[in-house]
Amino acid sequence: MCAPCWARGGGVAGLSEAPRPPRPGPPLWLLAELTYRCPLHCAFCYNPLRYAQRREELSTAQWVDVLRQARELGAAQLGFSGGEPLLREDLEDLVAQAHRLGYYTNLLTSGVGLTEARAAALHRAGLDHVQLSFQDSTREMNDFLSHTRTFDLKRRVAAIIKAQGWPMVMNCVLHRHNLPHVAQIIDMALELGAEYLELANTQYYGWALHNRAQLMPTAEQLRQAEAVVNDYRARIGQRCRLLFVVPDYFEQRPKACMNGWGSVFLSIAPDGRAMPCHNAGELPGLTLPDVRHTPLRDIWYDSPAFNAYRGEAWMRPPCQGCEERHKDFGGCRCQAFALTGNPAATDPVCSRSPQHEDVVRLVRQAPQQRETQPLVFRSDAVSRKA
Repeated sequence: MCAPCWARGGGVAGLSEAPRPPRPGPPLWLLAELTYRCPLHCAFCYNPLRYAQRREELSTAQWVDVLRQARELGAAQLGFSGGEPLLREDLEDLVAQAHRLGYYTNLLTSGVGLTEARAAALHRAGLDHVQLSFQDSTREMNDFLSHTRTFDLKRRVAAIIKAQGWPMVMNCVLHRHNLPHVAQIIDMALELGAEYLELANTQYYGWALHNRAQLMPTAEQLRQAEAVVNDYRARIGQRCRLLFVVPDYFEQRPKACMNGWGSVFLSIAPDGRAMPCHNAGELPGLTLPDVRHTPLRDIWYDSPAFNAYRGEAWMRPPCQGCEERHKDFGGCRCQAFALTGNPAATDPVCSRSPQHEDVVRLVRQAPQQRETQPLVFRSDAVSRKA
């Protein structure tokens, strides 16, 4: 396997010329992206724009082997995701295997396919936790944003989740179309009995990057929404934990993406590619190892892809020498590539980046761009052409 090359956009020295990064701890959190297939067509989906070009999926036996290897490495928390993981007919078998291995398991779902019978089967298999996505608080907006008629179904699924006794996280991705409805979204979460509500403002990867101008909120929208969230927090206490994540583009410092590249997070794509983050497959020159051909231990500790941005040797000024590099680890490599064309660049959301003004300009220009750029919903047809 060749070391990654950053020839496009300048890049940094190859791994053979740089000091070896420090040996990481175990991958504590494993994300099993079982399939890219999904009945929803969300315009902010983080799946790759070209997902339809990757139809191959790991078999049940291959997934079980991945779960076993990751558990031996030390992984403790396991998310079953996609696409829509309920489209895998072997989901109950995979949950049962994960339970026997000792994982804490979480199902991240749109709710489509979670019938009472299937929920009971997943409960018997040992599923610990369910995260249910909504797109908005009304049938009209939820169904518009997902490009499906699923709002009533999601409400029924929420009742099914509660009936099984699972702790329920409700997730709603926020953007300019639904930020004004934050109060109604919180009221819906309280009505449905969610223990947690994750109000995750859109991060611009995959389809969300493709629709950035259409999804980008204003700073005033964000301020108003956060004020609403803080008011609810003061009033409802621990009845429902409200998590509000401000989009990076409106910050002055980048977030500690995945707590550092190849630090605690390991994602496996449907076709077996191992990734240090959800969108690493979009980075140029990065050869992702395949779990069908390489042991997971070798992938985690020794593969060029997972060592590419570990430690600090890859960093350039202003990250290099910055007193905050131990907090943010240089920011997000996928975001840096999306904004600069160079995955080794300082994340431009940081005010110290020489390209930070480009982010400020994107935020400022988004309202004008909306007039000429239509919202593009996730679809196989667009994905095949991408």
